[in-house]
Amino acid sequence: MVQTSVPPTATTTRDAVSSDTRGLLLALAGVSLVIGGVGIANVTLVAVLQRTTEIGLRRAIGARRRDILTHFLATSTIIGALGALLGTCAGAWITVAVAAVQGWPPTLDRWVLLAGPVIGTLIGLLAGLYPSWRAATIEPIDALRAGA
Repeated sequence: MVQTSVPPTATTTRDAVSSDTRGLLLALAGVSLVIGGVGIANVTLVAVLQRTTEIGLRRAIGARRRDILTHFLATSTIIGALGALLGTCAGAWITVAVAAVQGWPPTLDRWVLLAGPVIGTLIGLLAGLYPSWRAATIEPIDALRAGA
C-alpha cells in the first residue's frame, strides 16, 4: 500500500522554524543565565576569601553577621542587575541595528525589556547566597589570626 501526503505550506514551515528558533534561543539564554550565575558566585566567593581579614576586623569592631551577609549579598545583586541591564540594552540595540540593516521593522516585546533586568537581579541575588553566608559565618578571631 502506498500512502501520499501533502507537503506543508510555506506558512506552516515558517511557523515551525520560528517556533524551533525561539525555543533554541530560550535554551541558549537559560544556559547563559546559569553560566552568569556561576560566574557571579565565583567572583563573590573569591572576594570573601580575599577579604577575610577585613571581615574579621569588621566583626571585631561590632559588625553583626547580618551586616556582613547584607554587604556581600547586595554586592552580588548589584553585579547581576548591572550585567542584566547592560545585556538587555545591548540586545535591544543589536536587534534594532540588524532590523535596520535588513530593512525589517524592529520587533521587541516590552516584557523582555523589563524581564531581563529583573531576572538578572534575581540571578545575582541567588548566586550571592552561599558566598554571603560563608562571609557571615567567619569568626573574627580566626580571620584576624589568618591575616597576621
